[in-house]
Amino acid sequence: MENIENVILDRDGTVIVDKHYLHDPAGVELLPGAGEGLTLLARAGIRLFIATNQSGIGRGYFPEADYHAVDARLRDMLADYGVSIVDTAFCPHAPDAPCNCRKPATGMWSRLAADHGLTPANTVMIGDKDADVRFGLEAGLAASILVLTGKGAGELDKYALGAPLSIWTRPSPRPAGAPHVVARDLGAACDFILHHNATIGESVT
Repeated sequence: MENIENVILDRDGTVIVDKHYLHDPAGVELLPGAGEGLTLLARAGIRLFIATNQSGIGRGYFPEADYHAVDARLRDMLADYGVSIVDTAFCPHAPDAPCNCRKPATGMWSRLAADHGLTPANTVMIGDKDADVRFGLEAGLAASILVLTGKGAGELDKYALGAPLSIWTRPSPRPAGAPHVVARDLGAACDFILHHNATIGESVT
């Protein structure tokens, strides 16, 4: 198995508190433990990326400039933890618009992979929604990790996994379409990656 070198993060509900169609930089709020967890990944030399659906743009709720202002605020907050996001990909389209970039479609993966030399075998996806899990599975990534922050706790019923018994759980056997790991939050997901780096891909089917 290859070591994990890259982590792609969902934004809302995974790194920051999910606020309905967030477009005000003043509303950016890191989830508890997110900064600390990402600090550990950064110190381990793992590159960090964000892939986020932002349908508020396509729905006309806010302009793209507001999205970039929120992104800049998030980067500033993470910089306080010594964390740098290499690149952010976003889908601006409404759900009913034809595109190949809205998760779970893998257009954002293709763009990040092409721009930064990412390969599926050394990349992990972390998110709080089934679309994030399926994004990672469709792209063939080493693992899709579901966090229980944001909408994550409500997604568990889709997989018949039940609640995890510790800070992270690795379903075994893993039902088809289910995440490879369920983690309490982003900090727990980072803990799993750091302590099981070389074996993360073993449960990929």
